[in-house]
Amino acid sequence: MLELFRSFPLLRDLSDPAFLGVGLLIVLLFAFLADFIAKHILLGLLRRLIKRSKTTWDDALLEHRVFHRIAHLAPVIVVQYLAPGLVSDYATISLLLDKILVLATAFIGLSSIYSFLDAALDVYRNFEISKNRPIKGYLQVLKIVLGVAIGIFAISTLMNRSPLVLLSGLGAMTAVLMLVFKDTILGFVASVQLTANDMIRMGDWISMPKYGADGDVIDLSLTTVKVQNWDKTITTIPTWALISESFKNWRGMSESGGRRIKRSISIDMNSVEFLSAEEIEKFRCFQFITDYVNAKEKELAEWNASQSVDNSRMVNGRRMTNIGTFRAYVEEYLRRHPLLHKGLTLMVRQLEPGEHGIPIQIYCFSNDQEWVNYEKIQADLFDHIMAVIPEFGLRVYQNPTGKDLSALVRD
Repeated sequence: MLELFRSFPLLRDLSDPAFLGVGLLIVLLFAFLADFIAKHILLGLLRRLIKRSKTTWDDALLEHRVFHRIAHLAPVIVVQYLAPGLVSDYATISLLLDKILVLATAFIGLSSIYSFLDAALDVYRNFEISKNRPIKGYLQVLKIVLGVAIGIFAISTLMNRSPLVLLSGLGAMTAVLMLVFKDTILGFVASVQLTANDMIRMGDWISMPKYGADGDVIDLSLTTVKVQNWDKTITTIPTWALISESFKNWRGMSESGGRRIKRSISIDMNSVEFLSAEEIEKFRCFQFITDYVNAKEKELAEWNASQSVDNSRMVNGRRMTNIGTFRAYVEEYLRRHPLLHKGLTLMVRQLEPGEHGIPIQIYCFSNDQEWVNYEKIQADLFDHIMAVIPEFGLRVYQNPTGKDLSALVRD
C-alpha cells in the first residue's frame, strides 16, 4: 500500500512527514467515501427491499437502526486496510492506531448487538407467549454482561495487558460491585421468580396501594415494573418489591369472564315485620316471586300443621317476613338479569345487624368487565333495588339529615 501511494507523481517528492500527512488525509477521504456509500446508497437500497418484504422481523431491525450501526464499520475497515502501510515506520502512531481501530470495532459491534437485541424483543412481543414469558429482563442482563466484557477488553487493550489480569483483580472489588449492582441483581432474581411462577404478565391489572399503583402493567424490565393507573398516570415499582411485598393481581377476574359486584344496602330494623294475608296476596302478583310465595306458603303451612301451631298469634310457628320476601325478590331479579354472569356465584345475603341497620349484601358478577359498562350495570341494579324496597314495607337506613331534624322540630 505504501508503494501505491508513492507511485503518485504528486506524492513522490514529498518528505516523510508531509507524505504521512497527505496520505492520512487521502485515507480519511476514502473512509468518508466508504461511510457515504454504506449509509446513503447501500442502506437506502436495503431500506427499499425491506419495505417491500412481507416479513416483520426485518422491519424491526431497520426501526432499531441495526444496519445503520453496522454501516459504521465501513470507514473503520477502510482505515484498517489502508492506514497501517502509511504508519508502519512510526511505531507509536502505528500502535495507537491499532488500539483505536480495535476499540472502534468492539464498540460498534457492541452497539449493533444492543440494537439487535432490542429488535429481537420487539419481534418476540408479537407472539402470544410474550405475555406469559417476558424476556426483557434477561436481555438487559445480557446487555450488562456484554457491556462489562467489552469494558474490560477496552481497558486491557489501552493498558496493553491481558484481560485475565483485570479479571483476577476483580475479586477484591466484589463487595463494591455487589453494592453498585444491588438493584440489578435483586431485579434479575425477582424477574426469574416472577416469570417462573407466572405471577405477573404484560397487560395484567395489579393493585399495590403502598406504591399508589392500580392499573395495567405496561412494561416489565430488569429493575422496574411500570403500571399505567386508571387516571393515566404511570407508577414505577421496583421489580424486587413484587417478590418481597404483597400485591393483588386481577388476572383471575379477567379470565373468569365476569367482574364482581359486592355492595350492601342497610335496612331499618324497625321496618321488619311478618306478612299479613293481604300482603302475601299482594306479593303473589309480583312475577319474579310468584312461585316463591306459593312454595313458601305451602311449606310453612305444612310445617305449622305438623307442629300443631296456634295460628291466632303471628309469633307462633314459622311465618313469612317482608325482609325474607325482599331477599327472594332481589335474588330472582338478579338471576333473570341479562347482564349478569350466570356461571359465577350469585347470592343475596343478610349480614350481621349493627348500629346502621341490617345490611343486605348483593354478591354477583357482571358479564362486562369494562370499567364504564360495569359501573353502569351496578348502578342500574341498585337503582331498581332501592326503588322497590318501599313495596315490601321496608325502609333504607341512613343517618338523620338536616331535613329530618327540621321536621322533628316542627312536630
